[in-house]
Amino acid sequence: MRARTRLTLCLAALLVAGCGGGGSGSDPIAPPASCDVADRKVWLRDYMRAWYLWAALGPSPDPVPFGSIDDYFPALLYGGGGTVPADRFSRLESTESYRRFYDEGRTLGYGLSVAGLEVEGRPDLPLRVRHVEPQSDAAAQGLQRGQQIVSLGGRPASELIADNDYEALVPDSEGEQLALVVRDGAGERAVTLTAAVYPLTPVPAEALLTSPGGRRVGYLMVKDMIGQIDAPVTAAIARFAASGVDELVLDLRYNGGGRVSVGRTLASVVDPARTAGEVYARLRYNDQRAGDYDQTYRFEERPGLGLNRVFVLAGARTCSASEQLIHGLAPFVEVVLVGDATCGKPVGFLPRDDGCGTTVSAVNFDSVNARDEGSYYDGFAPHCATADDLDHPLGDPAEGLLATALALA
Repeated sequence: MRARTRLTLCLAALLVAGCGGGGSGSDPIAPPASCDVADRKVWLRDYMRAWYLWAALGPSPDPVPFGSIDDYFPALLYGGGGTVPADRFSRLESTESYRRFYDEGRTLGYGLSVAGLEVEGRPDLPLRVRHVEPQSDAAAQGLQRGQQIVSLGGRPASELIADNDYEALVPDSEGEQLALVVRDGAGERAVTLTAAVYPLTPVPAEALLTSPGGRRVGYLMVKDMIGQIDAPVTAAIARFAASGVDELVLDLRYNGGGRVSVGRTLASVVDPARTAGEVYARLRYNDQRAGDYDQTYRFEERPGLGLNRVFVLAGARTCSASEQLIHGLAPFVEVVLVGDATCGKPVGFLPRDDGCGTTVSAVNFDSVNARDEGSYYDGFAPHCATADDLDHPLGDPAEGLLATALALA
């Protein structure tokens, strides 16, 4: 489809409707001599010098003046230059939390996400519920997408927006409680959420739909690129194939990434006859590691849909492995992005446990596709700019992003 034709259709559609981590190999850096703060800081400096993608460019200050690894780590990060911006992705997290999420498919939390990005700097606007994890306490308490948050932890929503502070939604331990007031068509009500470890639902929505033009469309939302998506995605694709879908809509608007291998598996179902065995992504490490660790991921041969086009619903939370899926498919099939610009993370991690309860997720590699294209630090711009529609459930054909994709199908 020519760009001008697509733009015309996009504008028409808008009127009708009202875009990770994971490598392999052994690590020659020995763990810290002890879990004493001084030894951990020295180990962190040595690890970054050996494994950080920007090891030759990043600062490497003396660890002695820093009181903890949490203080020291930011001082080791690349500050940006030229076309590569400062590192905003590297982080430290508890090893328990990391393993729980990526290995077990579980997380600690209340299960409530709000649309903070959408109202950033606008405390005059309402703060609304963006997503509720189905197996969380938030779901058990009846919270739903689209409800308005009146207050969290005793603080009015306008104050939270003005301070851009939603830390109250991130508990430190099980059993913590959060009091909030929500408003919907039935009025206001007070709710108390209790933090717990709950199973993630990485594929929260799926549907077989019909476009306004009469085409059969499979809709699939994937929220996390973790291994637990395999069974529900396989089942959904089998249903789509049996129904003879003409189009596929992948909803990645809230997909912050995950494992490269999982994104590759998902991408492989679009048109396996065309992509199987082709390059999905090449991971490129720093000069010290390139010879042993540079890695090529290829599309898998697996049952799929045989489509030469895929619609991807995307936005600022579409990041890392989900952007890699978009980029990896682009040389082989038409990828139509609907929504907002993606986050711009063409880099990933090979997370390393320091043996003292902390996992270091420092940027270890950048990623290019089969055309050797990468460096998409500005993200991918949508073909059809459409706002997230909190007035409708995910998977509802009337929801703004999905309605736009259906109108284009």
